[in-house]
Amino acid sequence: MKIYTKTGDEGFTSLVGGTRIDKSHVRIEAYGTVDELNSSLGYLLALGPDGAHAPQIEAIQQQLFNIGCHLATSSQASLQPSCHRLPLLSAESIALLEQDIDQMQSQLPPQTQFILPGGTPLSAWAHVCRTICRRAERSVVTLSHTDAVSPVILQYLNRLSDYLFVLARFICFNAHLLEKTWQNTCK
Repeated sequence: MKIYTKTGDEGFTSLVGGTRIDKSHVRIEAYGTVDELNSSLGYLLALGPDGAHAPQIEAIQQQLFNIGCHLATSSQASLQPSCHRLPLLSAESIALLEQDIDQMQSQLPPQTQFILPGGTPLSAWAHVCRTICRRAERSVVTLSHTDAVSPVILQYLNRLSDYLFVLARFICFNAHLLEKTWQNTCK
């Protein structure tokens, strides 16, 4: 099977269920940004020398594929009986993120100032993933204004950006680096 189909050469693509839409549609932006986040998390895993967070990040990648599948399915197609094979989205995945956040935060010093993204290459990339996650969340919110979106998707992306922020702090902490803080000059 060839990787190229030539069906998108004129700027249109197909959703799950066969509906053709413009590649600039907000739905494509939403699941494309989720895909970008997933790829960025793969790079985060590749950077990580110890792999301590690999199982959690791989579970997050699986969940992002599930979310992408939902976002790539038009509302009309998702109502069809043949479309009941969409992967499950559950609040349990949000609870798991919260547990990981709480576990990492329990070992960190309290945050009293805004933190500049950076530190080690690994923590800096976790911050990049966080900002991509926020962009994905904004795209999904925009989509939700015109089409039905599972609230679990919005909650998951919101919590995931929190997880990535705490992960970046945790990586710096374990590297024995002091985080640089924003020096507010508006006093």
